[in-house]
Amino acid sequence: MPLPVLFLAALLAAPESNIVVTGRQVPPFVSPMGEPFRGRVGGKDAFVAWFRQADRNRDDTLTIDEFEADADRFFARLDLNRDSQIDPDELVHYEWEIAPEIQVNSRLKRPGAGITRDDSLSLDRYEKQQRRRRTEREAAYDPDGLQGASRYALLDIPQPVAAADADLNRATSALEFRQAAAVRFGLLDAQHRGRLTFGELEAKLPRLPKPGKLPRRTADQPDTRVGVPLPPGR
Repeated sequence: MPLPVLFLAALLAAPESNIVVTGRQVPPFVSPMGEPFRGRVGGKDAFVAWFRQADRNRDDTLTIDEFEADADRFFARLDLNRDSQIDPDELVHYEWEIAPEIQVNSRLKRPGAGITRDDSLSLDRYEKQQRRRRTEREAAYDPDGLQGASRYALLDIPQPVAAADADLNRATSALEFRQAAAVRFGLLDAQHRGRLTFGELEAKLPRLPKPGKLPRRTADQPDTRVGVPLPPGR
């Protein structure tokens, strides 16, 4: 009997193995310009992936030229119609398809699957499930906490792409995006040395939540990162 036939027969005769695949949701890292990177362990893999990509000469340091070049690369990904600007439709695509984790505008959020009552679900149990879902939705929004991309980023900017629209004309040009990159580099470069090391940026990473939970902040706990500050009293 030919070898391939013997191999196939042995494979078919082998007992079925129970393969169990388990996974968990891990928060992403969102770059200063809004690009999401998804890692495996607490977001640090994702941060490393971004830094290595931006650090073109592999010297564990980012210069403003590398920072702006990384912004240009991401802008090209966002500019779907290649007209050198990010328009409202492309912004929606960003929040829906590229970085849904950072959604801050309820109009852009996809509706979740609701609970439908059928004959097998008692009214009491249905009402309990509805109350639980309302509680979960309320817990997911913390008015005293970080919002949008701020939960996963080095800077407190809830929507990094939309925030680059300097003249507020609902379209972000390539020049505006690059200028925003220069400003954000300056915010991160607190010592004004013209360079950002891997270690000092890693130290600015937010403390990531446990799977399925959002980071929370008490009213008297200030956000020590630089960027767009939260309103007074929050």
